[in-house]
Amino acid sequence: MEWTYGSDDKTALQAKYDAQKIAFGPIMFQAAKALRDLGILELIKSKRKQGIRIADVAKELNLSVYGVKVLLEAGLSLELVKVEEGLFQITKTGWHILSDELTRVNMDFTHDVNYLGMFSLEDSIKEGKPTGLKVFGDWDTVYEALSELPEKAQESWFAFDHFYSDYAFPEVLPLVLTEGVKKVLDVGGNTGKFSIRCAEFKSDVEVQILDLPGQLKKAYENIAQHGFQDRITGVPLNLLDHSIPFPKGADVIWMSQFLDCFSQEDVLALLRRAAAALDAKGSLFIMETYWDKQKFEASTYSLHATSLYFTNIANGCSQMYHSDDMLALIDKAGLEVVNSFEDVGVSHTLFQCKLKA
Repeated sequence: MEWTYGSDDKTALQAKYDAQKIAFGPIMFQAAKALRDLGILELIKSKRKQGIRIADVAKELNLSVYGVKVLLEAGLSLELVKVEEGLFQITKTGWHILSDELTRVNMDFTHDVNYLGMFSLEDSIKEGKPTGLKVFGDWDTVYEALSELPEKAQESWFAFDHFYSDYAFPEVLPLVLTEGVKKVLDVGGNTGKFSIRCAEFKSDVEVQILDLPGQLKKAYENIAQHGFQDRITGVPLNLLDHSIPFPKGADVIWMSQFLDCFSQEDVLALLRRAAAALDAKGSLFIMETYWDKQKFEASTYSLHATSLYFTNIANGCSQMYHSDDMLALIDKAGLEVVNSFEDVGVSHTLFQCKLKA
């Protein structure tokens, strides 16, 4: 695998400025979040073109003039606000911090799940373990911890996880649940969202979810609320116990935002188990966000950052993969990609795989 990415054509002055953005990044992140959560950006936005003075922001929000002043001055360097003759107005970037759902989900995930733990990122690199997870408790991986994380961390984790898949599901269901598909194996089904969507989309499909007991408990609650207990069942298991085969008989094996949660060694073992469970007519569908497949720099940036979450918080050994990595593992597992669907949802690629002839 050989690939090229990036350039170094900035001026020295611009490079130095960008370096300072990195040096003070954690501090300025908190300033941006405070401007959002204290209602300052919302108030400034409401004033539209006329703007508002620092003293008036402080008065309306019952904050000190000093506190508002230091935050808004940071907001100037963050380019969240601009000021003319003492009157502050929101910028396009400020609007995204305040009102863009994707940005809100990413910020909350960064703050509530990652921020404190990332102090130990170097240790995670050295040890190959998610050392940052210890800020929440004593677990080997975040997946074991999910059902016991603090409420806010849990809420932000699921919001982050579901945001991306929720946009993709309506697009992929017609591609996956084609005529003749009666049984689906949802590997790593989490809270059961995809399984429920399958049952809603196709009245004669049956779905079986494989996941940890804690995750299945939440899935069962959601399934019951939608009344699909007769068509969606679960098998509790540790997916990293590669001695346990996947159930056979499914027309489709589904893996969504799942394989990025594991090391390449585990991905290969999981793919081989999927291959062993397929017959010649069956398909394995893999939906992932590959950083090299993104149309926008913001998406690639976000995925590179998310890889560090996997390093420090999730499990210490996985990442948002380059598509070449996944294709090589699919080939080693005795599978081949027969269809590839790009730009699915926010940023996904969907691979349809079958057993090699």
